[in-house]
Amino acid sequence: MTHSNKGKRQLKRAVYAGSFDPVTNGHLWMIREAVELFDELVVAIGVNPDKRCTFSVDERLEMLRAVTRGFSKLKVEVFENQFLVNYAQSIGANYIIRGIRTASDYEYERTMRYINSDLHTDITTIFLLPPREYAEVSSTMVKGLMGPQGWEQMIRHYVPEPVYRKLVNYYQQQVLQLD
Repeated sequence: MTHSNKGKRQLKRAVYAGSFDPVTNGHLWMIREAVELFDELVVAIGVNPDKRCTFSVDERLEMLRAVTRGFSKLKVEVFENQFLVNYAQSIGANYIIRGIRTASDYEYERTMRYINSDLHTDITTIFLLPPREYAEVSSTMVKGLMGPQGWEQMIRHYVPEPVYRKLVNYYQQQVLQLD
C-alpha cells in the first residue's frame, strides 16, 4: 500500500535570525510581516563569537520574548557555531527571512542567498523591505545614540518599550561603574 501526500500542504516554517543586540522597531516590523506570511516563524538569535555584544544571550532572549509575547505562531530560539541555512534546515524551516534596508544590505544578502542555495536548494530566502521609518534603524545606530543629553527621548522612537527600559537601565549601570 502506498501513501500519497497529495492534498497535504507542507507547513511553511520560516526563520528570521539576527544578533538582536538590542531588538529594534525595525526588527519588530520584520517579525510582524513574517508572522503574517508563514505558518510558523522562528526568531533566532545567532551567536557570533567574533561579535562583541552589549547584551548577553539571555538578556537578548528576554527582550525578544517580551516584545513577541503576543504572537502565537512564533518561537524564539538561539543557535551558534553553524551557518544560518544549516540551522534553518535542522529545524525544518523552508524559508529564511532577511531584511533589506540599503543597497549594501542587498549586495550582501544577495550573495548569501546564492551561497545558501548552493548548500540547501530546498530553502528559499525571502527579502522584506521595511517602510521608510525603519530603513535607517539598526541596533548599532540605537546604541550609538546613547549618552548625549536627551538620548532617552531619541531612542524611544526606535525600540519597543521593554527594550527601551533595558537600555536605560544598562546605561545607568554603566554610569554607576564609572563613578
